Amino acid sequence: MARLLSVNVGLPRDIEWKGRTVHTAVWKEPVRGRCRVGRLNLEGDGQGDLAGHGGEQRAVFVYQIESYRHWQEQLKRNDFVHGQSGENFTIEGLPDDAVCIGDRYQIGTAIFEVTQPRVTCYRVGIRMNELRMPTLLTSSGRPGFYFRVLQEGEVGAGDEIAKVGEAAERMTVADINALLYLPNHSRDRLVGALRIQALSPGCAGRLRRYCKAKRSAREVGTQPSHRQQPRILLRQDFGRSR
Repeated sequence: MARLLSVNVGLPRDIEWKGRTVHTAVWKEPVRGRCRVGRLNLEGDGQGDLAGHGGEQRAVFVYQIESYRHWQEQLKRNDFVHGQSGENFTIEGLPDDAVCIGDRYQIGTAIFEVTQPRVTCYRVGIRMNELRMPTLLTSSGRPGFYFRVLQEGEVGAGDEIAKVGEAAERMTVADINALLYLPNHSRDRLVGALRIQALSPGCAGRLRRYCKAKRSAREVGTQPSHRQQPRILLRQDFGRSR
């Protein structure tokens, strides 16, 4: 049984980094007791960059303790704490290569739906004191994922995570992450992803552009350029539709 280990919140603040001021809410701290879940946020939580984070499609960010253990081993570190990846929920279980977009879970009295992999940006590298982190998260297939809130309620550390529904089209968080960030995918895979109604509009829009590029390339007998299959996306590319 998957379990919620920690609920983490934080409000935006300014930090000094490399001679400039960065506005960010990537610093999340564990909550004591129960926490209210709203449609757009957890109580006491916020986002510094609303173009790339937050909103109805990305109300709650989830990361797994198993992935922290992976990074501890890979980076030879033992100083990670709950919330350090900027996640609202630190969980046990629900790996990215098993959880599918559209899966629904009840935690406490709230119900959530998986919408997309995490959108990486340089701020997580600052918080984790590892500037390679945005690239490592996407290339490793361990990005974590976002929830939309289907039913508001309360959650707390120790709550069980119960699956209560799933999408008809089965594509995992890791599958969608690969379609977004890695090259050389078939048009059929892209079309399959676009059939998932729960996929966030921002991700769907990016995949639709990839699909269109492949169709155009096929019509003229060429391959899509590297620019049409970038390895790292700009976070604002996901914020244009919510």
